[in-house]
Amino acid sequence: MTTQELRAAAEAWLAEDPDPDTRAELAALLAAGDDAALAERFGGTLQFGTAGLRGEMGAGPMRMNRAVVIRAAAGLAAYLRSRGQGEGLVVIGYDARHKSLDFARATAAVMVGAGLRAALLPRALPTPVLAYAITHQHAVAGIAVTASHNPPQDNGYKVYLGDGSQIVPPADTDIAAEIAAVGALADVPLASDGWDFLPESLVTDYLARAMSPLTADTPRTTRVVYTPMHGVGRSVLTAAFERAGFPAPTQVPAQAEPDPDFPTVAFPNPEEPGAMDLAFETARAVHPDLVIANDPDADRCAVGVPDAFAEGGWRMLRGDEVGALLATHLVRGGRRGTFAASIVSSSLTGKIAAAAGLPYEETLTGFKWLGRVKDLGYGYEEALGYCVDPEGVRDKDGITAALLIAELAAVEKKHGRTVLDVLDDLAVTHGLHATDQLSVRVNDLAEIAAAMRSLRENPPTELAGLPVTAAEDLTRGTATLPPTDGLRYTLAGTGSGPVRSARVIVRPSGTEPKLKVYLETVLPAPDLATLPGVRETAHTVLTRLKKSVAEHAGL
Repeated sequence: MTTQELRAAAEAWLAEDPDPDTRAELAALLAAGDDAALAERFGGTLQFGTAGLRGEMGAGPMRMNRAVVIRAAAGLAAYLRSRGQGEGLVVIGYDARHKSLDFARATAAVMVGAGLRAALLPRALPTPVLAYAITHQHAVAGIAVTASHNPPQDNGYKVYLGDGSQIVPPADTDIAAEIAAVGALADVPLASDGWDFLPESLVTDYLARAMSPLTADTPRTTRVVYTPMHGVGRSVLTAAFERAGFPAPTQVPAQAEPDPDFPTVAFPNPEEPGAMDLAFETARAVHPDLVIANDPDADRCAVGVPDAFAEGGWRMLRGDEVGALLATHLVRGGRRGTFAASIVSSSLTGKIAAAAGLPYEETLTGFKWLGRVKDLGYGYEEALGYCVDPEGVRDKDGITAALLIAELAAVEKKHGRTVLDVLDDLAVTHGLHATDQLSVRVNDLAEIAAAMRSLRENPPTELAGLPVTAAEDLTRGTATLPPTDGLRYTLAGTGSGPVRSARVIVRPSGTEPKLKVYLETVLPAPDLATLPGVRETAHTVLTRLKKSVAEHAGL
C-alpha cells in the first residue's frame, strides 16, 4: 500500500469511526504524518477465526475498536439470520478491560438493529457465567468480550453458538465471510435501545449449578489464598466458596479489585514468570493449604502448593498436574462419560481413564474442540483450563475447578496427606509423566513461520538422543483429528536409558504472538523411594529436549 493509499484508507476510516477516542488517535497520527503507525493499523484486517477476534486496541482494521466490533456483530447477525435464527436471543458478557462494556453495548445495538433479541450480563463477570447463560437462557449465540490473559492493551471477542460451545470450522469461516460482506458502517442498523440486562439471579443460578460436581459429605476445611489477577473472578469465586462451606479465601489485596491496567504483573497470566509472586508472598505470611489464582476472565485456574523443595517454600502446579488431580478426584467420585484432553496435554489422563474403564479422547487445542466431545464427562487442557461440569458449563471454568481442587485437598488433609501425595501415587501407578513447555514470544510473526518451515523441510530423526519413531505434520490431519498448524514427534526410549517414551508438539499460539513447544516424557517409578531420582532424571531429559528442539527450529 502506497503512502497515499494508506492515508486515504485512514481518512475514510476516520470519517465513519463511531468512537471519539479512536477518532482522536487517528487524527493525531494523520496530523503527525506517522506513516509507520498508520501501516500497523491499516496494513491488513484483524482476522476472525475459531478464537473470534483478539488484538491490541486502537484505530483501524488491524486493531480492536468499536468499528471492528460493529462489523463483527453485523456479520454474526447475518450468519444467524441465514440459519433461520434471526429472531433468537444473543447473550453478551464482558470483562473489566478498557472498552469491554462499550464493545458489549455496541454488539447489543447491532443485534437488536438486525431483528434479534439481545441481553447483556448484569455486570462484568467471568466468562464461564456467560457460557452457562447461553444454555440457561436458550440463546442462539453468545459473545464474551474479553482478551482473557492477554496484556492490558488488548481486547477480544469470543463467539459461542447455542449449544454453549465455542465456534469451530466451518462456522468461523462462514461468519468471517459475512463480516467481509458488511458494507459501509453507516449502513449497519444500530438500535438506540431495546436490549435487556439479565438479572443478578443468573449469577445465583450459576453458583447453585457450580455446587453440582462436589460430593455432599466431603470435608470443607481447605484454607486458600486467592488472587483474581486484577480480573472479574473475585465476587463469584468467594461466593462459591461460601456457598460450598469452605473458609473464606484470604485475598491478595493488591490484585483483588478489577483493574484493566493490571499494574502488579507484566502479563496477567498465572503461567507467566512473576505473576504469582504476590500470591506466594501472601501464602508465606498466612500458611494456607493452597494458593488459587484465576486469570482475568476466570475461565482458567492455577494452583500453588507448599513444597519444602521449592524456592520460597511454594510452587505452582503445572496445568497437567492439576488436570490429573481433577481427573483422579472425579473418578473417585464416580464420574462417568468420556474423559478428554487436548493433544498438547499430558497423556496421563488417558491412563487414569483407562484404569477406571472410561473412554478417553484426544482433541485439538482449545475448548472449542474439547467442549464438543460426545458424552463428555471431564475435559482439560494444559493451559490451566478445566471443564469439571460439562452439563452446566461446556467450556473451561476456573470457578468450578477451584472448588473441586479445594475439595480434593480437604479429603487428603483429613487423612494427613496433600495433593502432592496424590501425584506421587499416580507416578508410581502409571509412571512419572513429566511435562514442560518452551514458549518463544516474537515481534514478527514471520519468525514463527520460518521456524515451522525449517522443521518441515528438515524433520529431525532424533531429539536429545532419543529416536523419533513418528513425525506427523498435523496440517494434513489424522484419523481422529482435523487439520491444524502443528508438528508432532513421538520418541522412543533407548534400550539402556531410563526413558520409557517421549513426545514433542510444536505449534503457533492461537491467541498470542508465540511459538509453543510442548514436551512430555514418561519414566517408570518403581516406588515412592525412587521418585526423587526419577523426577531429577525427567527434568534433565526435558531440558535437553527443549534445547534440541530449539536448535532444530533455529530459535
